[in-house]
Amino acid sequence: MAMRELPKIRIEAATEADVALVHDMIESLSDHLGLAHEVVATEGDLHDALFGPRPKAEVVIAYADGDPAGFALFYDNYSTFRGRCGIHLEDLYVRGNWRGAGIGRYLLAYLADLTRQRGCSRLEWWVLASDEGAVGFYEAIGATAKGEWDIYRLQGKALDALADEVHSK
Repeated sequence: MAMRELPKIRIEAATEADVALVHDMIESLSDHLGLAHEVVATEGDLHDALFGPRPKAEVVIAYADGDPAGFALFYDNYSTFRGRCGIHLEDLYVRGNWRGAGIGRYLLAYLADLTRQRGCSRLEWWVLASDEGAVGFYEAIGATAKGEWDIYRLQGKALDALADEVHSK
């Protein structure tokens, strides 16, 4: 999609008052990806993750001409090889009516700057290989796929079974 004229954009850290807005955009993102059936997080879960006693993630919201246009949810990680922190971008979403206006690029630029400010060595994220639009967007800004690494996930019954081993010895 061709870039249209860049609107006035501002990025703000989400507050507790923004939880419903962020949750709504997470649901919109899941619909966009065809993954709505996987969303079980409630506004309460999101509130606890962002503003509970031990926050697990952060969110910034992009406003375009005053309209909430998108968000980025991210958290810290750490590289033992580099000996430095990093930022993992969990979700980046731009509402359909704002796509192609530079919002996603601006959110990523903001996170790149935050990565540097915090003394971290990398900003990374996962992308569905089938999401050709996202892959093209990320490659256009110079991001590269790390094809040599496979992502493994342990969840549900398999997670429970392994965790139970700690209590059986």
